[in-house]
Amino acid sequence: ALSDHGVLPWCFVSALSLQHVRWCTISEQELDKCNDMSTAFTDANILPQVSCVRGGSAINCANMLKNNLADAVTLDGGAIYQAGKEHNLKPVVGEVYDQEIGISYYAVAVVRKNSFISINSLKGVRSCHTGINRTVGWNVPIGYLIDSGRMSMMGCDVPKAVSEYFSASCVPGANIVSYPKSLCQLCQGDASGQNKCESNSKEKYYDYSGAFRCLAEGAGDVAFVKHSTVSENTDGQTPSSWAQELRSRDFQLLCRDGSTAEITDWRKCHLARVPAHAVVVRPDTDGSLIFQMLKQGQQRFQMFDSAAYNAKNLLFKDTTTDLVPITDQSYQAWLGDEYMHAMQGLSCDPSRLPESLRWCVVLSEETWKCGEMAVAFKKKNLKPEIQCISAKTTQQCMEMIQRKESDVVSVDGADIYIAGKMYGLVPAAGESYSGDDNSNMYYAVALVKRNTSNAFTINDLKGKKSCHTGYGRMAGWNIPIGILIKRGFIRPTDCNIPQAVSDFFSASCVPAAKMANYPTKLCELCVGDNSGNHKCDASTQERYYSYSGAFRCLVEDSGEVAFVKHSTVFDNTDGNSADFWALHLQSSDFQLLCPNGARAEVTQFAHCHLAQVPARVIMVHPDTNIFAVYGLLDKAQDFFGNDSNGNGFKMFDSSDLLGTDLIFKDSTVKIVPVREKTTYAEWLGSEYIESIEGMHLPQCSGAGKPPFLVSVRLIFSSTSSLVLIVGQFPGSM
Repeated sequence: ALSDHGVLPWCFVSALSLQHVRWCTISEQELDKCNDMSTAFTDANILPQVSCVRGGSAINCANMLKNNLADAVTLDGGAIYQAGKEHNLKPVVGEVYDQEIGISYYAVAVVRKNSFISINSLKGVRSCHTGINRTVGWNVPIGYLIDSGRMSMMGCDVPKAVSEYFSASCVPGANIVSYPKSLCQLCQGDASGQNKCESNSKEKYYDYSGAFRCLAEGAGDVAFVKHSTVSENTDGQTPSSWAQELRSRDFQLLCRDGSTAEITDWRKCHLARVPAHAVVVRPDTDGSLIFQMLKQGQQRFQMFDSAAYNAKNLLFKDTTTDLVPITDQSYQAWLGDEYMHAMQGLSCDPSRLPESLRWCVVLSEETWKCGEMAVAFKKKNLKPEIQCISAKTTQQCMEMIQRKESDVVSVDGADIYIAGKMYGLVPAAGESYSGDDNSNMYYAVALVKRNTSNAFTINDLKGKKSCHTGYGRMAGWNIPIGILIKRGFIRPTDCNIPQAVSDFFSASCVPAAKMANYPTKLCELCVGDNSGNHKCDASTQERYYSYSGAFRCLVEDSGEVAFVKHSTVFDNTDGNSADFWALHLQSSDFQLLCPNGARAEVTQFAHCHLAQVPARVIMVHPDTNIFAVYGLLDKAQDFFGNDSNGNGFKMFDSSDLLGTDLIFKDSTVKIVPVREKTTYAEWLGSEYIESIEGMHLPQCSGAGKPPFLVSVRLIFSSTSSLVLIVGQFPGSM
């Protein structure tokens, strides 16, 4: 029918452009149901017409859609993730299940209430799963544990990683020759002990109820099921004999933040919200036509019932009550962040993993250590193998990784900023310097004396006397001066930072700033040794040098503010120091200056600091699987992480090579996962980036003056990383 303007209405044009929908099926029974649906739609004159094609599997169907051999298929969350990521397919119609949860359900971890187990203490416990590769029983919990860094896997071998993480498991369907036997260890089979670990109801610990039964009967310590499983199998809700005495109050959920919650609190306490199944199509397909076709079809055909075909969940899940159009037709939006992260944890494909990891090193000593590391790793059959690539500079390593001529480089400080900002690299693993989870960084703080009559703030520093650990040092110079420049308090003229600092503070002690053409005020407060010699030297002969020295400068009233790290005050007060000048000091006599203009107690450094100084990190190309990199290093440190490991090679010791901090810092205790800090900005933190960008002085890039070039070269002489930032400016460095 023509419109009033003599043209076909839009809906007819769209319909003509998609006259047939080739529906992809993954089994013979599904093909039979699809053919019956097609006939019913045709009899009812529902357009577009449906024809059915054999796909055989979700993966094959996604490929057929991509290659225009099919037009639509219903997929679960995991398949939607792969289809979207690899083939750019989009979800257009979603299933609705019940009024309570709608288009999703929740994957949860259940334990007994008296177990004292948390999400952070799952390593070594016994686990119960609904089945291998199933969403809430395998994909979500295992993906979540890998993505959050709790479980590491070497060589993308997920089954082996699971077997090494849990002491024993029941994972129905994991009875595959190449899989570790512990994955089926807790399974029971049927009443006669047959069909053990089969992925069907003959295995009594199979599916949701089976996994919960595995927990309830004491075979396992944790069960990975969906949110409704416990309530469906307790409090008399099921006739099954094994569940008659079970009470829901005897079980609890494990939350992602380490806490626990009641079984009914699954909306707030779960591992992931699992998206409903959805119909996916190619990007150029009009999803509204698919929805209208199916919506009309619901009146003519039993789309959500598969009983007639002696099967379950054909074309659509049998528990579906309705279909809804998807407005934001991106796979990321449909899946949600929690589920996306879980799938990323499982996205490590062994077939796509390179045989070797090309590690870029700079110093000749680093090259020697890398060679020893490669040999040591190979002897322990660690995968992927290490191949050493030599470069002249760290920045050249970054360029090589960007061009995919190398894979890995270890960087710290501003090199992390450069690697991420300029070359697009991402963190894969970090260093930790003690057993404490927060030990992979420290805080740079501004320390002052408690003074009720003159409680100045960070906004009142102009004209004050300042104490610094040393010229070019991170907590004592780069961070505080960088932030003060970035915020406009210090304004360098002609890009001359030392002069600007001298103009801002009335006097300072900045050890190592005693040099030609530098303002003498930068050394005015320094005192040298007991004889007055070595004044302003960058050594302990200058009594106001380094962290304790800068603090002493404040204590003895030479300065009014000291730029140090957060632990400095505790190291030198409350009886923790034997030095005479610190014997009677109390930490409560000092306070911190916060960036927001407030003052805080010295114990509040986590909330009141200038910046977190991050640990060194392993950076890779964004296409490199970070879980494989961390998995290799985590397994390697089991053999080579302890200095007295007896295996010869020492990852965190460079003394045998007459060097320090080669590849890894010698103070490293362990390699840790990046967890949620998957970008350079997240790893560094906004305050640290602010300090770097303050020192960067982009306004100088067009007309760099010699004073700036000289000062910057010296500012960063002890942290060569930042030389790369200013290296873009004119002039010889």
